[in-house]
Amino acid sequence: MDDVASEAMHFAIALVALIFVAPLMLFVALAIFSHDRGPIMFAHRRIGRGGASFPCLKFRSMAVDAEARLAEVLASDPDARAEWDKDHKLRNDPRVTKLGAFLRRTSLDELPQLFNVLAGDMSLVGPRPIVDAEIQKYGRRFQQYCAVKPGITGLWQVSGRNDTSYRARVALDCIYAKRRTVALDLAIMFNTVPAVLLRRGSY
Repeated sequence: MDDVASEAMHFAIALVALIFVAPLMLFVALAIFSHDRGPIMFAHRRIGRGGASFPCLKFRSMAVDAEARLAEVLASDPDARAEWDKDHKLRNDPRVTKLGAFLRRTSLDELPQLFNVLAGDMSLVGPRPIVDAEIQKYGRRFQQYCAVKPGITGLWQVSGRNDTSYRARVALDCIYAKRRTVALDLAIMFNTVPAVLLRRGSY
């Protein structure tokens, strides 16, 4: 795939998408602020192409005291601790607000990542951006992850998302990095729509 042509395509689609979803994003922002008067968005440090970190934007889906809540449940619940150590996720996450749970199920919390695409930190399609603590789960395959920009959607999202194992996620990221084409990107974008609407593996 020609990287310049691919990035131009992703930029153009993200720009058009942002124009169309701007009213929806404004509504979501107002809903979040009305819920608890906390910050509307947050920027979490993630690893991008070449191993460089960048601020990955999301609508805030967690309570303002999220880290304290996480620390408490991990210290008191061995099952939650094991689940967190395995996938860095909790199916019953005490940090997530009721509104935030809805935003996550519908993937609305990820709409601000369109700005990451415009900034050049992300693509529309690619591996899900990971945090430093997840590097060890990729092992020697981390270099393949770093070969492409992380994406808002990707093979993992259209293949079951959180219903798959982390090992399968790593494999899907590597497959995409090796075989990416414009046709594959367009196919993943197309299949993202039913995956989001059916909420497959989303929590």
